Amino acid sequence: MNSKEEFTVQMKRKVAEIEEILKEYLPKPEGYQKVIMEAMEYSLMAGGKRLRPMLMRETSRLFGDETEALCPFMAALEMIHTYSLVHDDIPAMDNDAYRRGRKTTHIVYGEDMGILAGDALLNYAFETAFRSFETAPQESLKIGRALSVLGRKAGVYGMIGGQVIDVKETGHAVPKDVLDTIYELKTGALIECAMMIGAILGGAEEEDVRKVEKIAHYVGIAFQIQDDILDVTSTE
Repeated sequence: MNSKEEFTVQMKRKVAEIEEILKEYLPKPEGYQKVIMEAMEYSLMAGGKRLRPMLMRETSRLFGDETEALCPFMAALEMIHTYSLVHDDIPAMDNDAYRRGRKTTHIVYGEDMGILAGDALLNYAFETAFRSFETAPQESLKIGRALSVLGRKAGVYGMIGGQVIDVKETGHAVPKDVLDTIYELKTGALIECAMMIGAILGGAEEEDVRKVEKIAHYVGIAFQIQDDILDVTSTE
């Protein structure tokens, strides 16, 4: 087996492990509101590279043994990423009927449930992250720092902020500094979040967490550039 084949095998194994973690933390579809749990599962388990939780885990391993606090944060971050995609797809935003080769959440469950499924994933993400206090109470200080990063990088100073600028500037050419900001926030923020939380939970010192943030910033930029190129070439 050559190095490329070995890498592919390892990636598939890691993705499968992450998907088992996601299934573990999803709410069971029950009660009068069970349709929303079903929509959450449909959205979250739609496939994908699982890049963010993978980066979180691998960064954590750079600094120490894997902590029991890690899995709730891995699931939470992927829920946040997924909710952003669900809301991106609705008619008021990108109005996409398909994602990753299958119908988008609002097409299957209706626009109202698509919006609510995104809302539910965002709220449940933080509920999931808070469960790390139960699984690793001895690491409360690290968990608190990680929650602070999660909230900021997913919010108006991170992913949401990038999405706002993207929507506002759609339809016309934008200056390089505006495009750079969209890349930094819309895509880069959650990658920074993943690696910073991994470093924090792995026991990294604050100086090292800042170094990881800088590395993740450039990973995010590269990822978004590649994604934009693929959007064009796949359309052609």
